[in-house]
Amino acid sequence: MDSFNTNNGEDELIRLLLKRQSELNSLLEVTKAINKNTSTQVLIEMLEVILKSYLSVGKLRFMIEKFGSYVCVSRYGGNFETNAALYKACLKMNKFKSPAPLLDHPDQLLAAYDYFIPIYHKSKLLAFALVGDFNTSEEMLANDLNFIQTLMNVIVVALENKKLFRERIAAERFQREMELAVEVQNMLIPLRLHKETGVEIGARYLPHQNIGGDYFDFIRLNDKEFLWCIADVSGKGISAALLMANFQASLRAWATVEDDLTNIVERLNNIVIKNTKGEKFITLFLAKYNEETRRMDYINAGHNPSVIYANGEAVPLKLGTTMLGVFEELPFINQGEVDIEPGSLIFNYTDGLLDYEPADAMVWNEDIMMDFVSQNGDLSPDKFNQKILNELATLVKSKPIDDVTLLTLRIF
Repeated sequence: MDSFNTNNGEDELIRLLLKRQSELNSLLEVTKAINKNTSTQVLIEMLEVILKSYLSVGKLRFMIEKFGSYVCVSRYGGNFETNAALYKACLKMNKFKSPAPLLDHPDQLLAAYDYFIPIYHKSKLLAFALVGDFNTSEEMLANDLNFIQTLMNVIVVALENKKLFRERIAAERFQREMELAVEVQNMLIPLRLHKETGVEIGARYLPHQNIGGDYFDFIRLNDKEFLWCIADVSGKGISAALLMANFQASLRAWATVEDDLTNIVERLNNIVIKNTKGEKFITLFLAKYNEETRRMDYINAGHNPSVIYANGEAVPLKLGTTMLGVFEELPFINQGEVDIEPGSLIFNYTDGLLDYEPADAMVWNEDIMMDFVSQNGDLSPDKFNQKILNELATLVKSKPIDDVTLLTLRIF
């Protein structure tokens, strides 16, 4: 009798050692797969094979936290429930930090399973599993449940690390994109403007973040004419910067061979449509001045109206067309013509100058800005730009919610 008990004890010990060895081998295989950056789907399939073939788990629901909710990444056996039903039922088990039995549970969904297995990191529930039709001995139950929890914990941590790695790569890619966009934008903003005898130019560029969507330019066409523009592209980042770089190149190319502003704007609209398929748009104020005739032609393509100041009066320049990149063919183009008086000031700006919080509208808006131009239009361009920025700093307590670009010309 003693010999029989001894043999049984040895057999049980050997069986336990073999089981532990198999557990270690399973964990080793999963760890190797993780180190090889095996896909999520393969890791889940490995988990299912181990549970089905090795631990005799006949039914499984394995849910992992994702974007504040829980999604079922593995399910087999029995009638399938919805994610919402599983999550709602398992909320009743959130007090358990270790495997808990579900036998005779009052919730019918939970009672259809044998055990609830939670996976925590500190106080956060990262995942949970329901296992049913679980064929194991009473002696091995605690060991098997702990092994299932450990195995799932290893896989969940691996998936979390994958997510963190993807997020880090995305952050690094975004940072690099921003750096490239800044480099592109810096090429678009003139380091210095032309020193001209017939015109004085002042410009200020204040990006809201490292990279903005504003652009301005001044182009001497010949000994009689020059052209300037101010523009704003929708969106941010490298795609917006590259679009604006392409826009600048196209504008400079067409401005040298095309006399008519209407034709230039139509061609620019075609280029924006071709490059963006209607997903981005550009607002633009484009003007050309002839120093012999003293005539200025302009087109305002959906941009904030530039302002011309002469003889104590400020007038907005509104004629033009819609934003570029919205319609394949511009529905209308109304080109403006203005005779320029000697000493006239022309103030160009982007919408960031007026885009403040609604609470600031009483102290700073377009009407107040027009009054400012009327009262300060005799200043030099640089002093005018600085004074309007100082005025804003005094009147408005909030910061602008977009880039601010100022391009001011005094034509003699």
